[in-house]
Amino acid sequence: MAVPPAAMGPSALGQSGPGSMAPWCSVSSGPSRYVLGMQELFRGHSKTREFLAHSAKVHSVAWSCDGRRLASGSFDKTASVFLLEKDRLVKENNYRGHGDSVDQLCWHPSNPDLFVTASGDKTIRIWDVRTTKCIATVNTKGENINICWSPDGQTIAVGNKDDVVTFIDAKTHRSKAEEQFKFEVNEISWNNDNNMFFLTNGNGCINILSYPELKPVQSINAHPSNCICIKFDPMGKYFATGSADALVSLWDVDELVCVRCFSRLDWPVRTLSFSHDGKMLASASEDHFIDIAEVETGDKLWEVQCESPTFTVAWHPKRPLLAFACDDKDGKYDSSREAGTVKLFGLPNDS
Repeated sequence: MAVPPAAMGPSALGQSGPGSMAPWCSVSSGPSRYVLGMQELFRGHSKTREFLAHSAKVHSVAWSCDGRRLASGSFDKTASVFLLEKDRLVKENNYRGHGDSVDQLCWHPSNPDLFVTASGDKTIRIWDVRTTKCIATVNTKGENINICWSPDGQTIAVGNKDDVVTFIDAKTHRSKAEEQFKFEVNEISWNNDNNMFFLTNGNGCINILSYPELKPVQSINAHPSNCICIKFDPMGKYFATGSADALVSLWDVDELVCVRCFSRLDWPVRTLSFSHDGKMLASASEDHFIDIAEVETGDKLWEVQCESPTFTVAWHPKRPLLAFACDDKDGKYDSSREAGTVKLFGLPNDS
C-alpha cells in the first residue's frame, strides 16, 4: 500500500540529515516562554551522573508512579531498584530469579510498590519492593521482549519474539487472552483511557485494537520503515512513535492524525519519553545525544550528550529529571567500566 506523503520521513522524501524539516512540519517564530524557562533551568541543571546498577548492559529503566524509585532491567538477568534521594540514586535492592536477560520492565500505574519484568526465560515476574520478593512468576509461551501495565492496573500485556501478545490478570496472574499477530510486533501500549490497545509493527504501521474486545479498530501507516516505539503523553492529548527512518511522529489521540515530526536524530529511534507535564519529549537512538523537544512546536529544547547508543529513556513523573541507559563502551576491556550503569540528567551543576 502506498504511504501518503504525510506519513513519510525526510529519508523517504529525498531529504537527509538532522534538522531537515519535512514539508508538513511547522516552523515556529522563536522559542516559547516554556522553552526559554526550561533552557534556563537546564543551564543550571545540566549535570549527568551515573550509578552502577548491573554487571552488564541495561535494557530498560522506569520510575515508580510516585517518583521515589527507579527500576532497571539488564542483560545480567536481574532488575535493580534505586531510591531517589536529593540529587542522587541510592541502590536499594537487586532482584534475582530470571534465567535470561530482563528486556523490559514497568511499574504498576498507581501502586508505587509493584513492578513487573519481562525476560527471555519465557516468564514474567511481579516484584514487591516492600518485601523485595517475587510475588508471582507467570509462565508464557515464548521469549518475552516487551511489557506494559494497563492504566487501570488490572492487566499486564506481554509480547514475545514470536509476535504473540498475552494479556495477564494482574490479580490472579492467569492469562485472560492471547493474540498471535502476522506482523513483527515492536512495542505495545494501552491508551490512557484503557479502552484501546496499540501496537507498533515492522511494516511501519500502528495497529489499534479495541480493549477488552481486541477487535481491530484501525491501522495507521505511520512510517515508511519499521515503527519501533510508542509512548502516550500523561495529559492524554498525544502519543508519539519512533521509527527506523530516524523520525519521531506526534499524533493526536482523538483524531489519530500526525500533528508534527521531530527529525533531529540520524539513527533509528529506539526509545521515547514524555515529561510529567506532557510538554517535553525525549527521544534517543544510536546518535550520541538524546534529543529533548518541546512537544507543542517540535523545537529543540536541549540535548543530552552521551558517549554511546541509548537503549532507554524515562522522565521522572514529577520533576525535570531524565533517567537513561546507554550501550557499553566498545572494546572488550574498556567496556567493563561503562557496563551496567544508569544515568540521571537534570541534576544541579554544583551537586
